[in-house]
Amino acid sequence: MATKLDRDQLNKLVEPHWRQLYNFVFRLTLDRDRAERYLADVFTLAIAVDPMPTEGLEIWLLGLANKLLEERLPRQPEVNFDILDDTLRNEATRTDVVRSLSDPQRDFLLWELKQGCMTSVINCLPPGERAAFVVCHVLKLADDAAAKSLAITESAYKVRLSRARKKIGDYLAPRCEHVNPMNPCRCPARVGTALHKGFIRGMGPSGGVVSLRKPVEPYGRYGTGPGNDDVPMRDIAAIYGNLPEPDPPADLGTKLVDQLAR
Repeated sequence: MATKLDRDQLNKLVEPHWRQLYNFVFRLTLDRDRAERYLADVFTLAIAVDPMPTEGLEIWLLGLANKLLEERLPRQPEVNFDILDDTLRNEATRTDVVRSLSDPQRDFLLWELKQGCMTSVINCLPPGERAAFVVCHVLKLADDAAAKSLAITESAYKVRLSRARKKIGDYLAPRCEHVNPMNPCRCPARVGTALHKGFIRGMGPSGGVVSLRKPVEPYGRYGTGPGNDDVPMRDIAAIYGNLPEPDPPADLGTKLVDQLAR
């Protein structure tokens, strides 16, 4: 029978790890509400295990999260590359939208469009390949830890990762300006369409509300991340390695502890 953890023990379990777990779950679901619900379920599963591991706790928790997602996510992606193209690229470009914005608004929305598009591309992969790509290029785990978190061998992990990289590379290579500056899909020309389709949200009284995450202050340039020059990055790993983490509610850790304590 599992030992009931007191609040201090729960806090020590949740606080160091929930942000990394949220990042993983969010990238695989592209859904804030599901990410929060699933994260609570992951910790509920964890506290039911007695004893919990004393080493490698975060990798173990990622393993629980991945197992839960394997059970709940459909075997085929809920979005695909055709849907993404239809959302962002089937209408005429709207460069007038960017020209009408102030610099902070422009940089904010361009940053949101870039990282939102890149996260959506991940979601066009089957869940197994999606998880391999995320633990490698977003969470930046070493091969052995990545494979362990997915409960597969290193060789199987490398096969999944290779397939994921090829699909993402094949999709972005002829389209995205960040892979090749000569490509036709350029963020400034797509902001108007993205706003119209609800892919990103417009600027609000507080400076902007968007569907994913605002960049770290100052906004910086949208090409490589806050404070860097707007230089296209041809390497897929560099593009995804520079994406910001999603921004869960600041009090989510406390809410998780409260829920587990009950």
